[in-house]
Amino acid sequence: MKLPLFTILALFIALSAHSQSIPDTTAIKQTLEKESTTFRSGDVKAHADCWKIQPYSRIVVSTADGKMIDVPPAIMVNPPANMMGGGGTFSNSNYKISVMGNSAWVSHNEESIAKDGKKTYSIEFKMLEKINGDWKIVGMSMHAYNKQ
Repeated sequence: MKLPLFTILALFIALSAHSQSIPDTTAIKQTLEKESTTFRSGDVKAHADCWKIQPYSRIVVSTADGKMIDVPPAIMVNPPANMMGGGGTFSNSNYKISVMGNSAWVSHNEESIAKDGKKTYSIEFKMLEKINGDWKIVGMSMHAYNKQ
C-alpha cells in the first residue's frame, strides 16, 4: 500500500513538532525546579536567572486563609534580605504544560516542607517565555490551600 506524499509529509511534520516540544517541556520543568530550589537556598543570583521581568509581568498570591497579595514582580529578581533562604524542601507534581512557540504556561501542585517540618500546599500557574534560547518565568499565580 502506498501512502500519498501529502500524508507522509503531514505525518513527518506532526512527529517533528511533537519531538521538539519534549525538550521544551523538560527545560521548562528544570527552570521551575531551579526557581523553587534557589528560593529555598537563598541563591539570589540563580533565582533571578529564572525570571525575566517584563512590563506585563504580574505575580498574584492567594493565601490559605483567603487573602490576596499582589506581589511587585521586581521582588523576584531583587528580593529583600529576609524573603529567601528559609531552607526546607519541596515536591512539584501534576505538571500541565502548554508550549506555543516561545511562550508557555504551566500549572503544577507544590508541597513545601519547612525546616521545622511544617507542610504547605499550593497550586501554581506560571507563564514563561523563551528568551535567547532559555525559558524564563514572566508571571505567576500561586494559590495556597489547606490539605484536608
